[in-house]
Amino acid sequence: MNITRYLLTVALACTLTAAPAETADDYKTSAEYLALRDTMHKAFNDADTARFYRAVKKLKLYLLHQGDLHAYYTQRCNEIVFQLNRQNIFEAYKQAKQLSVELTDRKLDKEMYMAINMMGHIYHYSGNEETAKQCFREVIRRMEEEGYRESEPAIYMNLVNIVIDEDPEEALRLIDKAVEISRETAPDRVFDMESRRTLAYYRMGDMPRFLEGYKAYREGVAKGQNSVHGSLLEIYYLTSQGRYDEAIAKARLRENDPYETMADIYSQAGRWKEAYEALKLGTAESDSINSVILSSSMQGIQEELAVYDVERRAERTKLYALFTIVVLLVLLVVALAYIMRSRRRHLREIQKAYDRVLESDRMKTLFMQNVSHEVRTPLNIISGFAQVFADPDYQLSAEERQRIAETVTHNTHIITTMINEVLDLSAYESAAEGDMVPIACNRALRRIIDDFGKEDRLQGNTIDFQTTLDDAFTVVAQEELLKRILLPLVDNAVKNDPGGCIEVRAMAEDKRLVITVRDHGKGVPADEAEHIFERFVKLDNFKEGLGIGLPFSRTMARRIGGDVTLDTAFDGPGARFRVVI
Repeated sequence: MNITRYLLTVALACTLTAAPAETADDYKTSAEYLALRDTMHKAFNDADTARFYRAVKKLKLYLLHQGDLHAYYTQRCNEIVFQLNRQNIFEAYKQAKQLSVELTDRKLDKEMYMAINMMGHIYHYSGNEETAKQCFREVIRRMEEEGYRESEPAIYMNLVNIVIDEDPEEALRLIDKAVEISRETAPDRVFDMESRRTLAYYRMGDMPRFLEGYKAYREGVAKGQNSVHGSLLEIYYLTSQGRYDEAIAKARLRENDPYETMADIYSQAGRWKEAYEALKLGTAESDSINSVILSSSMQGIQEELAVYDVERRAERTKLYALFTIVVLLVLLVVALAYIMRSRRRHLREIQKAYDRVLESDRMKTLFMQNVSHEVRTPLNIISGFAQVFADPDYQLSAEERQRIAETVTHNTHIITTMINEVLDLSAYESAAEGDMVPIACNRALRRIIDDFGKEDRLQGNTIDFQTTLDDAFTVVAQEELLKRILLPLVDNAVKNDPGGCIEVRAMAEDKRLVITVRDHGKGVPADEAEHIFERFVKLDNFKEGLGIGLPFSRTMARRIGGDVTLDTAFDGPGARFRVVI
């Protein structure tokens, strides 16, 4: 395992400390925060496990109290970094997964890049380079979306470390991007990135650009700048100048990849045996580290399995107890549901009966009010004229007697008609349907209209009947029932258009019989189209009638699968009703 990865992971944690623009960070200058931060950093750098976890816990609680979730989750990342530095890959992986789950549960999509970043370093540390690259590219995408531009260069450099050997050109493009962003956000980082570019030139074998970059590096050092790649640049410069022994001496002092660097120098010098020995030592060290990592991971997995086994047995016992409780609860719920269902059904039946009683009482009241009002007026007229006839002091001419007789007859007809309407409504609603037979529509309608005239129902009105039906067109119904459906519509037209012409039209629509009855009166508002079909409803209380004709007509039509409606699309003048059978 390459020790460079440790240092890069530490550098990563430092890049995550930039708070988002909307977070208030005044507390970061307080003595309390600085003391907590410095204590955590010192324990981190000393790799002191006990002190680090105590310090980071206090710092996390402080950040939560300040409401800075970004800084809080940065410390969570530092905990993962700490595990990586201790080669506890499995523990670091668990913490990174937990971080991802927690960010998802809290819907903190803005901070999700932190968890992905940690996974990228874990994959890189474990040698899964392709997955690591995918993670880092996703981190860059999210940082661009969320506005964490200042932190992007570090992620670009992480990608550089992965692709530098297989695709130096791609590494240079990534460095260019990192430098471009750093010039805007953190110019002090540019020098270190340019030093990394110079190392890339060396890896590519481009000595002119390497020497030019090394010269720029030395000028920067003279100005007080420094780079983490400085020692390696010095070693490669000595190598490029043929000063191999000096380069080897410096490489031996490196904590970071000394054998790999020495092998590279020996190969440049053509000292292949020494290069081979350096590679052997490097491989042995890498294998040793990998063994430690694998052992640590396996130990972690074994501990997880042991805990899981104990938890599984405990959960199984709980499951059996829970299952028993659930069964009992289900039985209880079923019993309660049955009781509640029976109770609700009983209450619904009571409510329906109560509603029927209320409706019946309301109808009775309306009926009595309408009948008393409608009957009282003609009875008063008949009674008054009877008194006139009975009084010998009144000397009436023949014309006056004739007019009085006609008035009495008319009012007697009104009372008789109302009584007949009530009796017909009661009789037809309670009677069973008779035989339904095919009837020829044109012939039946003409006969019904003729009957209206003979029964003196038109009272001076005329009926204009027109049909587009073929004489062979039939419907399955009863002629008398059809008459009872049309009679209230004709009576309604007579009341609303006295002395006018009632238009009756018959036609076929989709194999249905459609009859329209139109008057030329003042019409019916569209918002009253359904209200007028309620019993005892009259839009004009000064008109004769009980308000049961239209409801009766619709009831009879619906009994044979038809309907009666007000044609609200009709513009007038007057009103037009549609009968569909």
